[in-house]
Amino acid sequence: MENRYHELAKKWLNNTITPAEQAEFAAWYNAGQDKPIEIPATFAENDEALKQRILNKISREIKKSNSHVTKIIPLWLRYAAAVFLFGGCFMYYYAHTHRAVKSNVLTQQQKPSKNDAGPGGNKAILTLANGSKINLSDVKNGVLASQGQTVLKKDKNGRIIYEASDVKGVDSSAIFNTITTPRGGQFQVVLSDGSKVWLNSASSITFPAAFSKTERKVTITGEAYFEIAKNKNKPFKVVTGRQMVEVLGTHFNINAYTDESAIKTTLIEGSVKISADAQSAILKPEQQSSLFNNKISINTVDTDNVLAWTTGNFQFEKAEIPSIMREAARWYDVDIKYEGEIPKRRFTGSISRSVNLSELLKMLKYTGINFKIAGKTIVVTS
Repeated sequence: MENRYHELAKKWLNNTITPAEQAEFAAWYNAGQDKPIEIPATFAENDEALKQRILNKISREIKKSNSHVTKIIPLWLRYAAAVFLFGGCFMYYYAHTHRAVKSNVLTQQQKPSKNDAGPGGNKAILTLANGSKINLSDVKNGVLASQGQTVLKKDKNGRIIYEASDVKGVDSSAIFNTITTPRGGQFQVVLSDGSKVWLNSASSITFPAAFSKTERKVTITGEAYFEIAKNKNKPFKVVTGRQMVEVLGTHFNINAYTDESAIKTTLIEGSVKISADAQSAILKPEQQSSLFNNKISINTVDTDNVLAWTTGNFQFEKAEIPSIMREAARWYDVDIKYEGEIPKRRFTGSISRSVNLSELLKMLKYTGINFKIAGKTIVVTS
């Protein structure tokens, strides 16, 4: 068996490894390794030669950073300094996911087969203050509506932009709109102050057409990533159930799905104040607060994992299968059914959100768990 993984390691270094072999290699690592493995002499003359060979591989991979080819990549391949002790010598492995900008445009979508599900896309419904609804997936670019002194536009990138006028008239701060994404949807909106919001699947944001002179306040459900325009004189507040986040200008993510055990707020830059009931806490960059059972706890996290959805990727780090399945259900608009005991395995890996459901499940099968797609349901068996 060890010879097989020697072979896969060599293929990876020589750029001849297939996606299926990458997944096999990832599954082997995810299973946990506690036995030393000897490196054959033909693989590298010595430790230094091996290190140089890996570093050369890193350099080649970085030059391909704009590639859009979907890869199944375990966490350990995402870091240039991920180190394993194999037979007394260090091996350095690295593979990076392609660099991506925050975008709602999915690339390389595959047409799903009959017993499969395609990935989500730009889908949302805008509900105006008068109750009328606009399907944002169907409307053409340009002006969509006027709300008080605010004009709503859809730009060439598919975003909805609120442009507030300084002309005196109807107070737009009393006119509330709601943007809702379905399962299998995502969307981006630019608010009247220039703040940008990315909505994940099965999420919503309710906000005024224009903010008042004293505060900026919105309410969300589900998950959203914010890049808040700085204004030291006008705080920005985000309400999610029992929690409120207050900022002046910063970047952060809130995960407040009702089927998750906690409301999680992750700070990317700047600072935010988290309040819930009589508690409050200040977050620093790379910290995440969890509101669970009316108590706030704070941990340091990998923000790349938290924001993977905004760059078009699934990214899991020691994630439990039910957590992965909930994320898949929201993105592919399917239901989850477990036959027998719910698997207790954890998984680490990454794959593009533009692939069909079957590709994600194929990656997860290497954990030893079986899946089948029955109409709009994923059946999970261990």
